Amino acid sequence: MKQLSETVQDKYGRVDVLVNNAGVIVQGRIHEVELDDWKTLMKTDLDGVFHGVHYFMPALLRSKGNVVNISSVSGLGGDWGMSIYNAAKGAITNFTRALAMDYGADGVRVNAICPGFTFTDLTEDMKDNPELLERFYDRIPLRRAGEADDIARAIVFIASEDAAYITGVNLPVDGGITASNGQPKQA
Repeated sequence: MKQLSETVQDKYGRVDVLVNNAGVIVQGRIHEVELDDWKTLMKTDLDGVFHGVHYFMPALLRSKGNVVNISSVSGLGGDWGMSIYNAAKGAITNFTRALAMDYGADGVRVNAICPGFTFTDLTEDMKDNPELLERFYDRIPLRRAGEADDIARAIVFIASEDAAYITGVNLPVDGGITASNGQPKQA
């Protein structure tokens, strides 16, 4: 990441926005997953965010730029059988808040986008399971999965001057799933 930061600054002369977006998922209850699963997930999902911020922050301080971390609604609440993923995304959620506090006075904004169920390479196989999709859609007020463009538009907004007074926010982009308190829909 250090070399990437240097290359970007050499090529463009400045950094205005850093988007930390990488992730893997490990499913299974804690006694069912392997230590290597933990290490791989944390290295990708959490360490990647740390390294990105660590190496790009000096340039962001100079430009008074901003950071957009990609967390998840799984960083705002728990999932069945995904405790390792929840731990990493929860850490990103709170890391975002703490960084916003540490760098706000320097003019650097730090926010996170928290996608809900979104069609990506990680969820592509779910498109072939209509029963599972219906179980998801039953809990999503907009009755659909998110698309990459839904997330991208939120990133563009939160990184823009239109969001100049927003920092420390973990913005759910989730079709309304976090609007629920978890009770089932009544007929």
